[in-house]
Amino acid sequence: EFKHLEYFYFHNCLYEGVWKDNRRRTSEVTPTWDLMHKFPADTRVVFVGDAAMSPYEIAVKGGSVEHWNAEAGATWLKRMVDLYPHLIWINPTAEKYWDYSQSTQMIKDIIGPQRMFSLTLSGLEDAMKELAR
Repeated sequence: EFKHLEYFYFHNCLYEGVWKDNRRRTSEVTPTWDLMHKFPADTRVVFVGDAAMSPYEIAVKGGSVEHWNAEAGATWLKRMVDLYPHLIWINPTAEKYWDYSQSTQMIKDIIGPQRMFSLTLSGLEDAMKELAR
């Protein structure tokens, strides 16, 4: 049970901005720094996505397919991990395929290998246990 839930969109990897309305993703962007200053360190953070993207989107500034990102996605993910100890990633791709995606492995390396969970009943149960720790 969540007492309060806020959600934001991003495309493939976290960068300097997120948005609430996918149709306005270029015009109504919330700076990621603002979120990091708004929500305290005990906030539970849940990323949902397949983590399958070009490795450049994670590792290289300018690697985003949608805009020029001044800092690599890995930089932003590391900042989130450092700030929020209760952070997980829920991946809808079947876990048996994760080893075949270089970017999925990169995300796991950044957030910690025990923080990515499958979008299955048992995966969600394990994810909620991790958030409650």
